[in-house]
Amino acid sequence: MKNKLSNLYQKDGTRKLLASLLSILIGLAVGSVVVLLVGLAQPRISLKGAWEGIRLIFIGILNTGRNASGALTWGFNPANVGNMLFRATPLIMTGLSVAIAFKTGLFNIGAPGQYLMGTLVSLMVALGIPSSSVSPVLIWILAFLAGTLAGALWGAIPGMLKAFLNINEVLACIMTNWIAANVVTWLFDISNFKNMVENTKSGYVYKTSFNGVATAKLGLDKIFPGSQVNGGILIAIFFAIAVYILINKTTLGYQLKACGSNRHAARYAGIQDKRNIVLSMAIAGALSAAGASLYWLSGNTEFFWSTYQSLPAIGFNGIPVALLAINNPIGVIFTGIFMSMLNIIGNQLSTLTAYNEYITDVIIAVIVYLSAFSLVLQQLFKKKTKHAKAAPPAEPKADQTPAAEEEKAQREQAPVSEAESTEEQAPVPEAEETKPESIADESKEGGDQA
Repeated sequence: MKNKLSNLYQKDGTRKLLASLLSILIGLAVGSVVVLLVGLAQPRISLKGAWEGIRLIFIGILNTGRNASGALTWGFNPANVGNMLFRATPLIMTGLSVAIAFKTGLFNIGAPGQYLMGTLVSLMVALGIPSSSVSPVLIWILAFLAGTLAGALWGAIPGMLKAFLNINEVLACIMTNWIAANVVTWLFDISNFKNMVENTKSGYVYKTSFNGVATAKLGLDKIFPGSQVNGGILIAIFFAIAVYILINKTTLGYQLKACGSNRHAARYAGIQDKRNIVLSMAIAGALSAAGASLYWLSGNTEFFWSTYQSLPAIGFNGIPVALLAINNPIGVIFTGIFMSMLNIIGNQLSTLTAYNEYITDVIIAVIVYLSAFSLVLQQLFKKKTKHAKAAPPAEPKADQTPAAEEEKAQREQAPVSEAESTEEQAPVPEAEETKPESIADESKEGGDQA
């Protein structure tokens, strides 16, 4: 059993998983310390309130509110879990977007811009085609595909700049992010999709349910009643599995990883490096835009069209999601859900305690920094493994093995002739150890002095 655990620990994947888990635990611990310090500094927050905040940070997803006496109650909360899965959908998709770019040696910091372009096109298609003429299901499919294609084209722009002009993709992505923000703002500003029905929401675009278009629930609303969850989470999981197969089980995935490892060596091997760089960024853009489409086509979300002042945080949050998952598409599913859970916990802190939701931002920030240093943590685990290997258990000498001892006992008991005993007792000359010349000279000089 010990050997099996030792072999499991020595695997590279195990060290990566441990590094990510350690980052999460340290982040939660730092968040708890912040909650405690704020509680002690604020007179209106007692030590009891600080303890409630710490418990919410770790197991807030299982909180069901407060009872009549004001104490926190715990149990399965279908609304919280359903909303967590709903908000995890775009995080999984943007995490996949960043992860697949990382796999090919590129840093896709342009996920927010690609997310915005997917939002723009999917909403315009979903609200622009009248549901009285076309089936709402067909409109949803067209809107989703159009939004995904728009993100792919937008992501291909920094890919082409990198492949053909060798412009750093980070700089190109930052520029395209803000171009996308202003383009989206301008196009929605001159469109007829602004909410004019509800006077207080003129800065918002209509929900897609205004046109009868919404993502199918697929029975998830019965499992998680009272939540926003829909079939989008299942589509996101499907995409994660598809990306895993693409990267690890196909020729194209091998070529993408080869270009990421060494672009020049890949070109020498006959792989079209420029094409694969553009294709990688296009796939990354498509995934990010698909996340936006799944979120805004749900039928219960409203897009605030004046986005030029800031970029969507979901696009940037895809970076820690990918880093915590060590760019593993399957791991992105779990890290996306975890980051969404922190979002739900932040809301609970602000509604159930005197704290605000920004404490969870501190936790996320710590986790982001530690996930960026996950390689350092992996090296620490690797050093421990090397030290364990450096001191192997001492093996018994050849003449101390059970077989040798048994043979010796048989020889002592067996009758032998006088000649044979003489031969056996004759000492066998051992091979002299060859000493270095310096040692031999020193021994000679020592003999002369004596």
